Amino acid sequence: MRLELERRPEQSRLMLFLSPVMAIAITVLVGALVFAVAGINPLRGLYVYFLSPFERMWSIQELMVKAAPLIIIALGLALCFQASVWNIGAEGQYTLGAIFGGYIALTFADGPAYVVLPAMMLAGMVGGLLWAGIPAVLKTVFRANEILTSLMLTYVALLVLDYLVRGPWRDPMGFAFPETAIFTAAATLPELTADGRLHLGVVFALALVVVFALALPTTLRGFEIRVAGNAPKAARFAGFGLSATILFVFLASGALAGLAGIAEVSGTVHQLLPTISPGYGFTAIIVAFLGRLNPVGILVAGLVLSLSYIGGELAQMRLGLPLDVAMVFQGILLFSLLACDTLIYYRVRLVGRQRVAERGDVA
Repeated sequence: MRLELERRPEQSRLMLFLSPVMAIAITVLVGALVFAVAGINPLRGLYVYFLSPFERMWSIQELMVKAAPLIIIALGLALCFQASVWNIGAEGQYTLGAIFGGYIALTFADGPAYVVLPAMMLAGMVGGLLWAGIPAVLKTVFRANEILTSLMLTYVALLVLDYLVRGPWRDPMGFAFPETAIFTAAATLPELTADGRLHLGVVFALALVVVFALALPTTLRGFEIRVAGNAPKAARFAGFGLSATILFVFLASGALAGLAGIAEVSGTVHQLLPTISPGYGFTAIIVAFLGRLNPVGILVAGLVLSLSYIGGELAQMRLGLPLDVAMVFQGILLFSLLACDTLIYYRVRLVGRQRVAERGDVA
């Protein structure tokens, strides 16, 4: 006897909505077990990780600051995933955006803010767009697998950043540390509060959520993306160019990842370092799917995943756990979401040995 997955004839709309909620609940339960195994009172561990970030206003601001790049990147990835295009290289596009925008910040440090900041944001989007264009062209022209090409280019981007901050862009006044000069005030995104790091990049994220929520369901381009992903043959019959759609979603996704990169560097880091991201480009994949590729859902999912970063930092300080515990919780959340979604689309059946033999399968 063996277990098999049999596709359900139709899916429950209610369960499609509840699946992310169930995945979060499972993550909390498994997290309690993780704390117990680590010798920590599960209730205290869960409180520190999930509730203590809401105790002070500065931590709530940090929650929003960390959510902003996740939301911006995930919105772009949602375009790709809706079109069944698998852009896994947002981390590299994020990095190139930071590099291109950082070049403007370092080169025109003495320029007026109303010129330098828009130029930085635009350059960041161009950097991410160009980096995403490579796997897009490889897929449309040579039919190369975009998962592999976009992912491998991520590591190239990280090496380029490492070379720049250790070599030609290293701050001569930085005591030989691998870092660029601190960005000037003209190249720094304005802060929105006096007692925290909340900056204009958060407004970018919220504005993009509104734009996507209004545009995707109502425009021809949004319809084209959905049709290309769900029914490619119907898209061809309707005259939609699949190659053009692939290029569009890849380039738009890369531009948004690049914008997230330069907004994060300009708003919080204020310089280029060998590491400018705790893995936002990869975590945004979870955000996109947890949010059901819906802009409003992505907003909520971005805050949830941001909580994993803040909670991980607090767990490190108060409970003595390694910072990588945040990645553990993110992995549990992704696994739980995939498991719940699998059971929505498939039912588990126990198949007897005789039935297996009749079908000619290997027992």
